[in-house]
Amino acid sequence: MVTTVGTGSDPKTVVSDLIQLERDAIAAYDTTIDRLTNAEAKGKIDEFKQDHLRHLEELEGFARDLGADIPTDTDAKAMLTQGKVAIAALGSDEAVLGAMSTNETDTVTAYRNGCDNASLPDTMRPMLERALEDEQRHKTWMDSASA
Repeated sequence: MVTTVGTGSDPKTVVSDLIQLERDAIAAYDTTIDRLTNAEAKGKIDEFKQDHLRHLEELEGFARDLGADIPTDTDAKAMLTQGKVAIAALGSDEAVLGAMSTNETDTVTAYRNGCDNASLPDTMRPMLERALEDEQRHKTWMDSASA
């Protein structure tokens, strides 16, 4: 499923949507860490989760500045992202990482959308660009580790 997160014209909504995406991603990372058997892969996934926690903290700062809603829990999409990982866990670590790679597609797209979104304040651009680089790095590693 292709995400539209990051494409809206209301900065408050875009930031809230990015926060929600990060909360859902963090929940999927927790599920992944629980399902992996390889300690090295678990460590790498935890490292990536720390990036998501940093993104969340930075986005919450922008939300406060904009007066935007700050989602505090996961939503229905989290069940989908976690569900893919849980089902993949019936197979190998590679299957789990492959499921996570499909989740990363959405975060890469969302941050690319945010970087291209002229309605967002210029002060957000450096954070969005760093987050996009992080997400591309995560996806590249997961694609490689799941092959």
